[in-house]
Amino acid sequence: MTRGGAAWAVLALTGLALFGNYYVYDSIGPLAEQLTRELGYSDTQIGTLNAIYSLPNIVLVFVGGILVDRYGPGLVTFWTALICLAGALLTAIGTPFALMAAGRLLFGIGAETMIVATIVALGIWFAGRQLAFAMALSISFARVGSYAVDVSPLWASGAYSSGWQAPLWVAAGVMLAGVIAAFAYWRLEATAAARGVQVLGLSRERIELSKIAHFSRGYWYVLALCVLFYSVIFPFRSTFSIMYFQHTGGMTLEAASLLNSHVFLAAVFATPLFGWVNDRFGRHGLLLTLGAALLVAAFYVLGATKLSPGVSTVLIGIAFSLVPAVLWPAVTLLEPPQRLGTAYGFMTMVQNIGMAGANFAAGALNDANGAGAENPAGYLPMIEFFGVLSLLAVIFAALFWRYRPNSTT
Repeated sequence: MTRGGAAWAVLALTGLALFGNYYVYDSIGPLAEQLTRELGYSDTQIGTLNAIYSLPNIVLVFVGGILVDRYGPGLVTFWTALICLAGALLTAIGTPFALMAAGRLLFGIGAETMIVATIVALGIWFAGRQLAFAMALSISFARVGSYAVDVSPLWASGAYSSGWQAPLWVAAGVMLAGVIAAFAYWRLEATAAARGVQVLGLSRERIELSKIAHFSRGYWYVLALCVLFYSVIFPFRSTFSIMYFQHTGGMTLEAASLLNSHVFLAAVFATPLFGWVNDRFGRHGLLLTLGAALLVAAFYVLGATKLSPGVSTVLIGIAFSLVPAVLWPAVTLLEPPQRLGTAYGFMTMVQNIGMAGANFAAGALNDANGAGAENPAGYLPMIEFFGVLSLLAVIFAALFWRYRPNSTT
């Protein structure tokens, strides 16, 4: 197999592994109202199920990035996929709440490091050519997983009608398929390395933590944007949005899930397009600023207008397609290949601090303000909270845009 053929095979296999990863992560959203109704969970507990996913990654995902630099993305992808499967199985077993939370914690230990490993894999295999497009396609695989779970109340209605547990067993089955794909990628990478196919090797050199202080200023701007952007997107869209649409718009579970899924469906097709545009024209800073601004507009629509929530879904869908397609490849312009695992790992570590804090904060705001079907206005503080985070994201995107004013960033 040529290096080009191997690269596209790596993209396909890591994409399938990410499909399983994101399906399991987003499996809580469609179940949120059902968990409240059948098990009596509060919004704080619902938020905890996704927040606790992020907690181990405050430290471990950075360590995982170093492991990727040391042992290679293939082996680390397979290791972490197995951990994800174990977490998904514990979550499906489910009760008591502590056991379900433990499952989400274990899943989180593997999931974020797996994402770092797959990003580094693409950075290695597509270095110098079509990188943004390849990363965007990889993100599309992940978005298909998110879309599939959002519409699962439609195609797996029998599972949902059987109670809260059956949809989680479906999620564990999807993750098993991801483990198989991760194993196939690991073997492909090992075989290619033995034949000398892989052009850009891994560093194997010792990574000193003190070198983090020497990351470029542009890297820190991108890191801040990453943390703020994902602290809005995932806590809202993957934890609270479906329940929010049900309670504020009187929607059924199926209708709310379908509306939420449009964000991910749009990203499946638009993310590769934005990746191609990024490869062709550059303009990283401009594109990131525009994407973050769309997020501000989306929460303004939800919190300050009477427009259909579908308008906010369109705006978030475009932002969710544009920003990741540009943000992750931008790191390869700022840090050398041998430190990519560390750079991505540290970025994802701080990202998870933000995601955990935002999940806890949003759930606590909803509970403190009595948000629910009888009090839809109680969700307004949560919407304002996400709006402020979005505005801060615009500021850091603009700072990155100004960081290299005479280049294509």
